[in-house]
Amino acid sequence: MSMATRTESRSSAPHTADTHDLIRVHGARENNLKDVSVEIPKRRLTVFTGVSGSGKSSLVFDTIAAESQRLINETYSAFVQGFMPTLARPDVDVLDGLTTAITVDQQRMGADPRSTVGTATDANAMLRILFSRLGRPHIGSPKAFSFNIASISGAGAVTVERGGQTVKERRSFSIVGGMCPRCEGRGTVSDIDLTQLYDDSKSLSEGALTIPGYKPGGWNYRLYTESGFFDPDKPVRAFTDRELRDFLHREPTRMKIAGINMTYEGLVPRIQKSMLAKDREAMQPHIREFVDRAVAFTTCPECDGTRLSEGARSSKIDGISIADACAMQVSDLAQWVRGLDEPSVAPLLTALGETLDAFVEIGLGYLSLDRPSGTLSGGEAQRTKMIRHLGSPLTDVTYVFDEPTTGLHPHDIQRMNELLLRLRDKGNTVLVVEHKPQTIAIADHVVDLGPGAGTAGGTVCFEGTVAGLRAGDTVTGRHLDDRASLKETVREPAGTLEIRGASSHNLRKVDVDIPLGVLCVVTGVAGSGKSSLVHGSIPAGAGVVSVDQGAIRGSRRSNPATYTGLLEPIRKAFAKANGVKPALFSANSEGACPNCNGAGVVYTDLAMMAGVATTCEECEGKRFDASVLEYRLGGRDITEVLAMPVTEAEEFFRSGEAHTPAAHRILTRLADVGLGYLALGQPLTTLSGGERQRLKLATHMADKGGVYVLDEPTAGLHLADVEQLLGLLDRLVDSGKSVIVVEHHPAVMAHADWIVDLGPGAGHDGGRIVFEGTPADLVAARSTLTGEHLAAYVGR
Repeated sequence: MSMATRTESRSSAPHTADTHDLIRVHGARENNLKDVSVEIPKRRLTVFTGVSGSGKSSLVFDTIAAESQRLINETYSAFVQGFMPTLARPDVDVLDGLTTAITVDQQRMGADPRSTVGTATDANAMLRILFSRLGRPHIGSPKAFSFNIASISGAGAVTVERGGQTVKERRSFSIVGGMCPRCEGRGTVSDIDLTQLYDDSKSLSEGALTIPGYKPGGWNYRLYTESGFFDPDKPVRAFTDRELRDFLHREPTRMKIAGINMTYEGLVPRIQKSMLAKDREAMQPHIREFVDRAVAFTTCPECDGTRLSEGARSSKIDGISIADACAMQVSDLAQWVRGLDEPSVAPLLTALGETLDAFVEIGLGYLSLDRPSGTLSGGEAQRTKMIRHLGSPLTDVTYVFDEPTTGLHPHDIQRMNELLLRLRDKGNTVLVVEHKPQTIAIADHVVDLGPGAGTAGGTVCFEGTVAGLRAGDTVTGRHLDDRASLKETVREPAGTLEIRGASSHNLRKVDVDIPLGVLCVVTGVAGSGKSSLVHGSIPAGAGVVSVDQGAIRGSRRSNPATYTGLLEPIRKAFAKANGVKPALFSANSEGACPNCNGAGVVYTDLAMMAGVATTCEECEGKRFDASVLEYRLGGRDITEVLAMPVTEAEEFFRSGEAHTPAAHRILTRLADVGLGYLALGQPLTTLSGGERQRLKLATHMADKGGVYVLDEPTAGLHLADVEQLLGLLDRLVDSGKSVIVVEHHPAVMAHADWIVDLGPGAGHDGGRIVFEGTPADLVAARSTLTGEHLAAYVGR
């Protein structure tokens, strides 16, 4: 057979290996999915749409990506799997055609103070190697430039077996690290105000300690009164230097108190470990108030906030130290790296330059490598995670993105779209959960879930092209071309909030008057200084309610009822109606099923295999002891109430036997923010990002304040829900509140009474006010990027 004939036969009959061009999902039932079956084309860009809570993330992340990750983990040995997270198989009948999935989600990066943009992207690792090779004076290996490694040294005798004899030899070692010894690589130091810990005019017996949880007679208190290091009847101000040192700073010491083995420790290190080591937001309100009052965090005076030791800061390349390099804007650092001509480290310079260029390309060139990763927004964190994948030579990989346009100005969305298409064109399958019309428009394939949210969702309403979606009668299709119009009349301000000389981060001594009593939108490209202006310059004190994008912390036992405080009035209402204790109606307290401890399921750990969760046989998953379910309120037991959606519960607690005004007020706020479909007892861990933020908004609506500051409230909101959000913002303003919104969504800009636009660019190219005025004036002037995009949006 000739070569030509062989070629013809090969092209006419495709190879069997080339026929696997679909990811097939049949019978998916994760969370609220109702036997969903879809076929997703490989090596194409597929966008998943639908209202918030319709099941998009359940299908893409909890089914497709989760099973891909589980199957990859199973390829490792049992020994290695023992060190990896155990993943259960998703609830699905068939999953076929999967490829390796790389998930790029919006989970905030760890808020550890030693985690920075540089450490999270490996840019710091390459910089450390560069300075260890080229830095002068030479101070050591790359460890000498790491603020996570302390300098240590030691010497002593070691026993060595040699030639059948035991020989003792003296050995010494030293490691040169780059950690600042004063702040231990954190960049800040905490000064404790001792007057807030105790009243020195009193003795310990008289109750000198004023720390929450240190009550006379309690174990925390007895540790000090019965330690024997000082006289508990002597006023603290009369302590000798040694007694005061033992009282405040003594190292941990084992001792017996009342016949029980305990560890005594000075008051200051004990407070630092028990309170200051915790996340501030996770503290109870009275503890947080004490910490805010007693502790002041200041920049480390020894390293000036760079986290690095003096030695690491002394070694330089062309007059630039590693601290200077990390403090540079990434776009400037990339230029500096390109200017280094050192053949001995050429491969390193190339790799570092490509990583830094990826920052710029993805729209993060305004960041610096020393920026704490915990301060990045959800959108910035997601794009930072994308950096390592941009130049990857891998193909036939499934990339899964969770709303990659979150936090992006319309001007930046175009750049993100180009990156998604570039990943696809390399032969990869790209799956995107998204609400923005600009990104839906570039899809090769669209899967629309719905029709509603929660139990009203979980089905596929449409599958096909973007043109088919527009023509189809689905919620997304009907709202895809929605355009908000500019207001004909805007509200008149009732006053102004003056900001003068704002200079945090990249702001350039900004002076601006924020009007009060109106809906004011602060906008600008990503990195222009919006959050710095709003959160850094408006004091979050009395009268200011700030709802940011911080994650909600909660275990699988947490639910909307516990998070909003709704469960408290419900428990009291049940207790009053039945003449019993409120604690009986808590699955985390006395009312818990004794078999599953109120979890509803019994977990069986199978080591490196996925653990198995089986419904508790005693309570049948209801979480409560059977005796508790005999108590009723309005004909319902506590489990039936927790299973109600918000709208039904609002009606239930409004009047009649179950009339509970405190519960009804909270339920009304939940319905106002568009969470009427949520079940009161649905675990917080199953909520989508948009649902969590609106849950926070509903909780904060009860706070007494005249100024509400919202950070991108449309994040995770479907096009159809934006209109409801605008109605909520209007109701807040009409009730006498001042609402300041940091936002990119054109519909919110068009609906504003006043716009403050920052720019013109990001980083050191931003930080200035480029426009102040009404949306109509911004559209008429078209003097900024925001003005041009808003004019195009409203069709002017």
